[in-house]
Amino acid sequence: MIFYFILAILFAIADQIVKFWVVANLELGEQVNFIPNIMSLFHIRNTGAAWSIFEGKMWFFTIISLVAIVVFSYLIYKYHRNGKLFSIAIALILGGTLGNFIDRIRLGYVVDMFKTDFISFPIFNLADVELTVGVFLIFIYILFEERFKK
Repeated sequence: MIFYFILAILFAIADQIVKFWVVANLELGEQVNFIPNIMSLFHIRNTGAAWSIFEGKMWFFTIISLVAIVVFSYLIYKYHRNGKLFSIAIALILGGTLGNFIDRIRLGYVVDMFKTDFISFPIFNLADVELTVGVFLIFIYILFEERFKK
């Protein structure tokens, strides 16, 4: 069980390292090619969620983050024996939640930096990737739960 909590903390630390690097090396609003025609690094501050929904409602995201941290910590505690895939997925979600929560508490906004150049998509960060991958892995686990139990 403790392994998955450590994993979640490592995911949050990885997110914070990327954000510290972006803040230290890119001016606010600066964009540089990362993978030509696919992805750029674009330093922005986000006070909302994807597509800037609920922009400026930091109290809302703080409450939601605290609830999510408690819920996903409980899920690791309660279900860590259900399978590695499920537990890693929950650790990813917890780590991503912690990463963005740290920004909201420390800075009052979330640092975002990954911009897709081939489609119009909200600019995101590593914590968002962790959250998305975690949710995807939970869907995979649910679809194939019986196979994973054998």
